[in-house]
Amino acid sequence: MAKAKREKVVLAYSGGLDTSVIVRWLTEEGYDVVCFCANVGQSDDYDALNAKARNAGAIKTIVKDLTNEFVRDFVYPAVAWNAQYEGRYLLGTSLARPVIAKHMVEVAKKEGAKIIAHGATGKGNDQIRFELTAYALLPDVKIIAPWRDPAFNSVIKGRKEAIDYAKEHNIPIPVSKKEPWTNDENLLHISYEAGELEDPARKPRDSMYKLTKPVKQVKAAAQKVTVDFVEGLPVAVNGKKLKPNKLLEALNELGYKHGVGRIDIVESRFVGMKSRGVYETPGGSILLAAHQDLETMTVSRDLLATKNQLAVRFSQMAYNGFWYCEEMDALQAFLDSSQRHVTGRVHLELYRGNIIVTGRESTHSLYDEMIASMDDDGGAYDQQDATGFIRLQALPLRVAAKRAQRLGEA
Repeated sequence: MAKAKREKVVLAYSGGLDTSVIVRWLTEEGYDVVCFCANVGQSDDYDALNAKARNAGAIKTIVKDLTNEFVRDFVYPAVAWNAQYEGRYLLGTSLARPVIAKHMVEVAKKEGAKIIAHGATGKGNDQIRFELTAYALLPDVKIIAPWRDPAFNSVIKGRKEAIDYAKEHNIPIPVSKKEPWTNDENLLHISYEAGELEDPARKPRDSMYKLTKPVKQVKAAAQKVTVDFVEGLPVAVNGKKLKPNKLLEALNELGYKHGVGRIDIVESRFVGMKSRGVYETPGGSILLAAHQDLETMTVSRDLLATKNQLAVRFSQMAYNGFWYCEEMDALQAFLDSSQRHVTGRVHLELYRGNIIVTGRESTHSLYDEMIASMDDDGGAYDQQDATGFIRLQALPLRVAAKRAQRLGEA
């Protein structure tokens, strides 16, 4: 009798304890595991990851460098929106998940797999981001999420059981002392959460940070930086044109040196709970400051107001994992139109944790020095026009005030 063919599953693989254990568990459950590792800018030894995955039982490991696509197609639109989830978080992890999941789907199609797996927990946002993207791009896909599977977490309840399982199956695991937090890194940022950070009143250790120098250790003098944009997209730093991933790398180096881009927040996860997160986003913070400033000179008042309102929605959707949907497509069309004139150069200074905008220039500027001047404007603006303008704006206020007087409410 012919042996039944094992189903293939594509696993989002990082090489850490969890995903290494999941490779073996899926193999033991009867699957052929193809490990997919996306390079979105994290510092990993990809040759070692391949060896580790094969040792854990994977039949194949696929590594893709997605850094340029990640920055060009995901980070840059977020910068163009000036996106900050709940007004503070620059969406570093949120933007990386859809590009990873997109390529997982491509690998699944190429490998003839109908199943995708990931190591995200049942409490976090990443499970949603991975799975919504997968369903949007491969609607009949089957998802395996081991941490939500009783067959898995009845055996592996947590880190201790995962370590025991790894040792039992001769899966190499780091021997170094466990850091009392978890982190996730890509070219835009690094995030820290869990462990001792679950006490929102506890100050993070200085030794935790990786991408930004502590401000008290910054010795560098103030440094001038320019960022050039064309239709809302960053194209050059200090006059040098760079590919998206190289441009962000350059700004990350400058941000590290001057200690810019740290935040420590409590945010609202999509699953409903509050979560404390600490983030370092050096280059992204510089881009955000520069782009926001250039828009003030090149985008009209009412268009900017509408865009700022829609930016809140974009940030929510990106955070919640709805990257591939009709609403996001419509928002992108609006964004493209709004950025037609966001072209120019922004001058900044970086100094001891601060990003200071010092000037901006653009051939698309709406700023007219003659009209704006507080000195003689040569007749460019008739100040007497303001009298009727103000009286018209005051009309509903005056009518309401008279009603209040009439009713004795004043």
